[in-house]
Amino acid sequence: MIVLRGVRKVRKFKSPIVALGVFDGVHRGHCNILKSASSCAHDIRGTSIALTFDPHPQKEESLTSLEHRLRLIASQGIDVCLIVNFNKNFQNISAEDFIKDILVNKLRAAFIFVGANFKFGKGAQGNINTLRKFSKIYNYKLKFSKVIKIKNRPVSSTSIRALIKKGNLEGAKRLLSRPVTVWGSVIRGTKMGSRLGFPTANINPHHEVIPPQGVYAARIILGARKFNGVCNIGARRTFYKHGKTHIEVHLFDFHKNIYGKFLEIEFIKKIRDEKKFPSAASLIDQIRKDITFAKALLSRH
Repeated sequence: MIVLRGVRKVRKFKSPIVALGVFDGVHRGHCNILKSASSCAHDIRGTSIALTFDPHPQKEESLTSLEHRLRLIASQGIDVCLIVNFNKNFQNISAEDFIKDILVNKLRAAFIFVGANFKFGKGAQGNINTLRKFSKIYNYKLKFSKVIKIKNRPVSSTSIRALIKKGNLEGAKRLLSRPVTVWGSVIRGTKMGSRLGFPTANINPHHEVIPPQGVYAARIILGARKFNGVCNIGARRTFYKHGKTHIEVHLFDFHKNIYGKFLEIEFIKKIRDEKKFPSAASLIDQIRKDITFAKALLSRH
């Protein structure tokens, strides 16, 4: 997928099919929009283009960092992703000017795919009716997707964000249509895990929403490979009285140096809450039990 950062980077594309949205989390509803745009582009031998915004227009805490979002958008078969900088100047563009200057003059959109509840333009005054009205003037075709509901719960980034924070991974998984994941880079830590006999990779999650503190059975995606492991989210209470929250993963049967690499943690199931242990020996004993439990669970999953 080609990534363009800024409207000025746009060039001419063949029969552009535009999927429009923030796409935070790239959930089930977003996937419908992106896949529909990709399929349409394939059918007419055009170019599928996802137009997204950064930072988040509603100033929400992001489900996924921009880098993670781009990976997920690419996985839906999109050819090009245009990232529009949502700054103060852009916030003051009217809905009509956004359609005319960006969607029509810059992208030359033949089709626009969008969610039914999408809003845009100064003061969020533009909506699906605005896009429909100007489609007759600027000669593009509009395709919109209704809000999906699962068990009477609308599929939305807001709902998913709340479920993850509550630790309801299964509920979030249903709305996402995939397991809850966190994408981040491997950073240097205190090497406490290595001293205990269980080396871990410490993760900088790039401001993504993360599940509550605890120990999780996880799958770790590193490059093109996937490893089983355990993930600990916590403050290392056994050793630090007022530690900040860390995310660290122990990959089973893995011994390579991966500092600076990017990886994705797929949360399968919570094993237990984080707790303070009376000694390092008792913590080591519990980690062994966690690993045994996680291996058995992941072998069945």
